[in-house]
Amino acid sequence: MKISSVRRVAFPALLLPFISLSDARADDEQTLIVTATPQAVSELDTPAAVSVVTGDDMRHATPRVNLSESLSGVPGLQVQNRQNYAQDLQLSIRGFGSRSTYGTRGVRMYVDGIPATMPDGQGQTSNIDINSIDHIDVLRGPFSALYGNSSGGVLNVTTETGKQPATIEASSYYGSYGSWRYGLKATGAVGDGTQSGDVDYTVSTSRFATHGYRDHSGARKNLANAKLGVRLNEDSKLTLLFNSVDVKANDPGGLTYSEWQANPRQSPRGDSFNTRKDIKQTQAGLRYDRQLSEQDALSVMMYAGERQTTQYQSIPMAPQLRSSHSGGVIDLERHYQGIDTRWTHQGELGVPVTFTTGLDYENMSEKRKGFENFVMVDGAPQFGEKGALRRDERNLMWNLDPYLQTQWQLTEKLTLDAGVRYSSVWFDSNDHYVTTGNADSSGESNYHEWLPAGSLKYAVTDAWNLYASAGRGFETPTISELSYKSGTTDGLNLDLKPSTNTTVEVGSKTRIGNGLLTAALFQTDTDNEIVVNGNNSGRASYKNAGKTRRQGAELSLDQQFAENWRMTAAWTWLDATYRTDVCGDGSCNGNRIPGIARNMGFASLGYVPETGWYAGADIRYMGDIMADDANTAKAPSWTVVGLNTGYKVVAGEWTMDLFGRVDNLFDRQYVGSVIVNESNGRYYEPSPGRNFGVGLSLAYQFE
Repeated sequence: MKISSVRRVAFPALLLPFISLSDARADDEQTLIVTATPQAVSELDTPAAVSVVTGDDMRHATPRVNLSESLSGVPGLQVQNRQNYAQDLQLSIRGFGSRSTYGTRGVRMYVDGIPATMPDGQGQTSNIDINSIDHIDVLRGPFSALYGNSSGGVLNVTTETGKQPATIEASSYYGSYGSWRYGLKATGAVGDGTQSGDVDYTVSTSRFATHGYRDHSGARKNLANAKLGVRLNEDSKLTLLFNSVDVKANDPGGLTYSEWQANPRQSPRGDSFNTRKDIKQTQAGLRYDRQLSEQDALSVMMYAGERQTTQYQSIPMAPQLRSSHSGGVIDLERHYQGIDTRWTHQGELGVPVTFTTGLDYENMSEKRKGFENFVMVDGAPQFGEKGALRRDERNLMWNLDPYLQTQWQLTEKLTLDAGVRYSSVWFDSNDHYVTTGNADSSGESNYHEWLPAGSLKYAVTDAWNLYASAGRGFETPTISELSYKSGTTDGLNLDLKPSTNTTVEVGSKTRIGNGLLTAALFQTDTDNEIVVNGNNSGRASYKNAGKTRRQGAELSLDQQFAENWRMTAAWTWLDATYRTDVCGDGSCNGNRIPGIARNMGFASLGYVPETGWYAGADIRYMGDIMADDANTAKAPSWTVVGLNTGYKVVAGEWTMDLFGRVDNLFDRQYVGSVIVNESNGRYYEPSPGRNFGVGLSLAYQFE
């Protein structure tokens, strides 16, 4: 297994959602080249905090189920498995997204150019197929703002592009707690991709099931992903994209501190309320790339999809009897679509210059209903059953964003990158459930913001670059955050304002032998930070917290040595605090923002030859995490160790890879994630103790 320290990404396209990367060879090293842009620069030369994680690394001796398995080595990225497939992973970048009680917020995610984040800023990772990932770009810092609303950071997932020879692979994994995954993938191409009629394809499907570490945490997920490219002529290519996911998952809920200490595997409310969630999502996209001339390129991306969600919550009967309560069952149907058109020009204005301009439109319509989570049987409530209708509304949210980005090669050593996006977001809600005691909650709101960003890079040597950047971003409330006012007050929370932030960053990137050392210092000041006001039985309300500050440092090293040895390490220090009152009496000024670890560390060492025996070890550290604004509750810090070993053999057209792994080697009892500001003190979501797994993949190439 050859590992390269050279990764090439094109900076102008890296800051835009719709990029296409393909494998290439340069100096006998594996590189990542952006094909839809006029030039490519290495990760070393990119004047921004960006990390590239390859799909091969993500699949090496892992279950291939969750992003948390393989993204721990990215500095600034806090990704944690809640052990709750009803609520998705907990993911934040430099603290953005930490307030999320389910799914992701404050971070933009894309899969092959199709947003996994909706126009309101709410997203999910459940449709990402690790089995077919080519690489993931993780962008942090000021230039994230060029992605528009809720872009405190960016995860851009690119799946594999089929190539010759055709290959079919079957993979499986069996682990603790009744966990198993089966996967099947086929890739290939007709022609070399340069002639009219050439076709490439990647088709992947998998099924995952688990009993779950905790009681009432079983889940089942079916996932499919497909990518078909057709070369129309020597100047243009059409790519068809398809993705589908179907999840059925129980929801074990959070625990109080005493419950966690007594039995971390229990789910006191999961069984009694039969809390669970069903998700079905299907989407399709069409991307058209055309080289207009030697200097000009055009890219158009269109997509549409639908997502259906039904969730049963652990809300007692008494609160639901209030006339304004919307019940304990959420029934949600969303339709979304969008189009992004961009033009790139490379030329000269005294110095080499590149311009990229475009227009991005996204739209989401939502039918949201609420029902009681019980029916009466013999005079007593039977929970976990859909009861009477308590909510019925239609919500719309859409955005229209023009953008411009430019890169100037001022001198041989000095480069200027700058961009601006004007983001406009509209929200409209029609309440169809108006009864006595439940007033009409219809309403509308709109948000507009200029989002500029700029960076200067200085090449000290061919192997050492310094950069400084600054930018402004903003984050609107999501539809869910607008849905509830605090307490028992009914109606939409239209007083919730968007937050705005300003980030400055300085960084250094140095090639050391066959490796890359990066460092970044940053500070982000935010006005009107959106925070959790209260969270009761899975229902959260939100408010603006005034000013906050995030400041920190990131270090990472990816080093190959002695031919077959590889070491990676990352450290993040992040001090995230409230600067003005959030608790109502000023007592929270200076408090840490909950959900954010002040220190994170990761290190791994592996022996990874091309074939034969391989082995590796990793260690992960997470500092303590505050669970509430008052900083009266926290999840303790923890350190866990993992080991893996396997054997890879190539025999003719066949390749077999058999591995085993153990996680949490020393059986540490710890809280993997917290539910921020949970009103009943049920903050804690425990992680499993020592657990084991074995995996096997078998591939055949049709030569």
